[in-house]
Amino acid sequence: MTLKIFSPVSLMLIFGLNIYTTGCGSTKTLKPFSSDGCSLFPDRSMTNNEDWCECCVEHDKAYWRGGTDEERAQADSLFKVCILVKTQDEPLAEMMYLGVRLGGSPYFPTWYRWGYGWNYQRGYAPLTKEEKKIVQKLLDDYE
Repeated sequence: MTLKIFSPVSLMLIFGLNIYTTGCGSTKTLKPFSSDGCSLFPDRSMTNNEDWCECCVEHDKAYWRGGTDEERAQADSLFKVCILVKTQDEPLAEMMYLGVRLGGSPYFPTWYRWGYGWNYQRGYAPLTKEEKKIVQKLLDDYE
């Protein structure tokens, strides 16, 4: 009987492939909607009564469901408008907009990335009719 010993490079390739395929999983699984408000930013002003958390929760709904890069750009633009309407503060709206544009990529392994409701590595992908039904059902359940 011969004992086969793998080289360190072979073991690294096997291990890496295992991690890669484990992380890929089915993208058809959508976790129930959740929001942490404005993620890494305050939910409201610390100096006055301005509260923009509602904008963040609506933005989270778009980020949770994911979709194409065009849908993300639209969600981010709507977010900026919402912040501006709530606060009348253009520098704040611009800063928050830039934050989500720079930090919300689907390729970052964060809880607030584009498409965070789906398994990691979905990227920018249009939702199928089936997935849109799942999204709507889970949003209805949340509401």
